Amino acid sequence: MKTVCLLLISNIFMTFAWYGHLKHRTAPLWLAVLVSWFIAFFEYCFQVPANRIGSYEFTTAQLKIIQEVVTLVVFCGFSVLYLKEDLKWNYLVGFCFMVGAVFFVFKKG
Repeated sequence: MKTVCLLLISNIFMTFAWYGHLKHRTAPLWLAVLVSWFIAFFEYCFQVPANRIGSYEFTTAQLKIIQEVVTLVVFCGFSVLYLKEDLKWNYLVGFCFMVGAVFFVFKKG
């Protein structure tokens, strides 16, 4: 659970670093890059420990699929709440396929 919490925090920073500047498109590109790098530093402060701690409990493939699902959950919330974009049905279908991927990655066999 600690790994998932760290990944969640990491992804909040990551999403703001990667997509937050889209709400401020009139800002100079160099400033957007600089601010994004600054925010990404904090993402790494949570991402690296999440993977290090998680590696004792999960395989790297399992860590990656957890990361992707957490990324999608955070991004869906971010795009709706921060960017004010609609969450379309086909996005949700794609998300369901990712949940299916979790099932297969964690299936013993």
